[in-house]
Amino acid sequence: MTDALPTLKEADALRADIYRLLATLLRQPPDTELLNWLAELAIEQDGSRLAECWQSLAVAANGANTEGLQRAHFRHLVGVIQGEVVPYASWYRNGELMEAALVALRQDLKVLGFERSEHTRDPEDHLAALCEVMAMLIDVESSEQGYFFSQHLAPWAASCFADLGQVDTAFYAALGQLGSAFMESEQARLRVDAGHTPVRILEP
Repeated sequence: MTDALPTLKEADALRADIYRLLATLLRQPPDTELLNWLAELAIEQDGSRLAECWQSLAVAANGANTEGLQRAHFRHLVGVIQGEVVPYASWYRNGELMEAALVALRQDLKVLGFERSEHTRDPEDHLAALCEVMAMLIDVESSEQGYFFSQHLAPWAASCFADLGQVDTAFYAALGQLGSAFMESEQARLRVDAGHTPVRILEP
């Protein structure tokens, strides 16, 4: 008889799902199925900022349509040259694209065993990519979650989401507010979980 594979705690599984949802909505506008799912979310109102943000996203999804969100996603997050919000770590941390934040990220991704997908043209420091990495680290119950978050998300992700929260499309403003609140809750959670300053990953 073999031991069963370890299963993620419910709270951690939810965290990973939220990271994946944020990544999906940052990369591309929602299709009809996802938009309808978001509109029908039943949110338990516990008085927290996160619950309020989830409710706002559900309300915004209910009042949105996919064609309008396609245009809004391009305007806010992509643009002809760049969108109104530029969701890259280098932009927020260094003031330019393809800068030091991306170099440091690539070094840590190599140590962690992550490789850039051949199907994406975005640099690895796109906020969606970092959310995807966090989801995968949670899925495998990696002890490097706290380190990765503190080095590559904590310094800028909440600010980027907060900027998205100021755009003039209700759905993307709600997404930005939710992302900002989630990043703040993650920072508090991982600080408690770690109980100490994260250890720097070193090349073997």
